[in-house]
Amino acid sequence: MTLSLWLSLLGASVLISFTPGAGAINTMTNSLNAGFRRSFWGILGQQAALLVHVAVVAAGVGLLVAGSPTAFAAIRYAGAAYLVYLGARLIAARPTADDAALDVRRGESAASMFRRGVWVNLLNPKAIVFFLAFTPQFISPDKPLAEQYLVFIATIVAVDILVMWFFFAAAAKTFRRFTRTARGQRILNLVFGTLFIFVAVLLVLVH
Repeated sequence: MTLSLWLSLLGASVLISFTPGAGAINTMTNSLNAGFRRSFWGILGQQAALLVHVAVVAAGVGLLVAGSPTAFAAIRYAGAAYLVYLGARLIAARPTADDAALDVRRGESAASMFRRGVWVNLLNPKAIVFFLAFTPQFISPDKPLAEQYLVFIATIVAVDILVMWFFFAAAAKTFRRFTRTARGQRILNLVFGTLFIFVAVLLVLVH
């Protein structure tokens, strides 16, 4: 991959990562509930799902999913349902105003955050369709594919980790003071829960 092409990939990756979506909401929620540092586990889960999407596209399976209305709809509705579940769970969550209870909330296991990160990104069929359109712009079939895909995925993952952690997770830190009161927690849970549901609606309605 030439330097000019890689710079184009870098710029596109930055724009994509800064686009708000379920991954950004999940990262901010983790940062609020588990802390800035531990939110990294959820980000890693999201990257694992991203790797799966790229692998699916590289294997050509993405063409089958994109070309099958039934398969696409099934994954789309499953993804939307999961986001609604996450949103409803946040909205219904009982506030915990004391510091001890807050410490319990921050005690969610790394594995749990990782799994949720995987499912949030994995159950998004539009990501497969996006990578189907995006990947060919930076892959030359007449050159060694392994090296190109390695640079491609390393760039996308590195950029997304940096943006998710140092922008979205860091931005959530500014709301941390609200988690010290029951009222603040209710407001934040309502806001982020509603955002999850809003993204789910978009996932279903926007074609």
